[in-house]
Amino acid sequence: MSEHIRWCRSRREFLTDAFCGMGSLAFTQMLFEERARAATANANPLAPRPPHFTAKAKSVIFLFMAGGPSHLETFDPKPLLNKLNGQTRPKEFGEVKYQFVANNARILGTKRTFKRYGKAGIEVSDLFPHQAGIVDDLAIIRSCHGDMVVHSAAQYQLFSGRIIPGFPSMGSWAVYGLGSESNSLPAYVVSPDPDGALEGGQPMYMHGFLPAVFQPTMLRAGKKPILNLDLPPGVELDTRRNTVELIRKLNEANLKATVEAEDDEFRERMNAYDLAFRMQTEAPEVFDISRESQETLELYGVGKEPTDDYGRRCLLARRLAERGVRFIELIDVGSSNNWDSHGNMADHERLAKNVDQPIAALLKDLKLRG
Repeated sequence: MSEHIRWCRSRREFLTDAFCGMGSLAFTQMLFEERARAATANANPLAPRPPHFTAKAKSVIFLFMAGGPSHLETFDPKPLLNKLNGQTRPKEFGEVKYQFVANNARILGTKRTFKRYGKAGIEVSDLFPHQAGIVDDLAIIRSCHGDMVVHSAAQYQLFSGRIIPGFPSMGSWAVYGLGSESNSLPAYVVSPDPDGALEGGQPMYMHGFLPAVFQPTMLRAGKKPILNLDLPPGVELDTRRNTVELIRKLNEANLKATVEAEDDEFRERMNAYDLAFRMQTEAPEVFDISRESQETLELYGVGKEPTDDYGRRCLLARRLAERGVRFIELIDVGSSNNWDSHGNMADHERLAKNVDQPIAALLKDLKLRG
């Protein structure tokens, strides 16, 4: 194809190329006018919207294991790898130009034991005995791969599809397209690990170029994910409602009096006050997992180590999903203490014990509740 002729592969490219880009300028103006009309009509951008196809799921619970559990040690056995253990890499494997990989590096086989489980006979390693028991309820994909080995870039690609920050995460896109089923809880929440933040930082979860209303609510690590949910002593619900309404009216007046009337970041801060008030009526019950039966708490491993923290968060994820929260992300092991074990693969055993029982419990519980 001549370099002077490029076929349009999408409507976006057509608008960009048409009449030296004037098409995209016209479309941008149309979008601006549509957004202004929506704002005038006080449309709720988080209102639930029907999907394009019949839905099989209402919410997403994304369990992210920072650093990446080795597929070779978990669900993807490689017998040939063990046969070549200790040998230099065969030339047929090609070059491996990655950080920390020396030219004379030798192949390391796995020390895990694999067995077949379930009706499908899927191979699972001894790291995950609890998940092995529910393997027929898992969809195991062995063809996924990434383009980057640097942690931050790989995290951006997993969460947003791009290796650089600044693009909307999958949670933001899901809420943008489908809205939220709950009016008194956040549409999109992230539950961080107590050990700290990840290399990708806040941008990996964020809304990118989408309006700020589609950003996540970051929960706190530990047993109290959100502070100050209860009304202060001596403050009645009606008093708090009047306070929130006064703050909204003052903010609305400020927006009308300034050129920041279309400042979606400021408008989202206003909405955050309203959401915080609504959460004081419903969220205290949602976040109180002591309301669960003792049998359920034991199923998730709550109240014992090393499963207490992750078990609590998996149980909370189920409770949030039941109440209409659209996208829930649980982060396992932040900071540098993650699944990227490099040569110390024995560390996988410690990490697996933290999450295996809670993950299996979550899947069992969701299936039991339909």
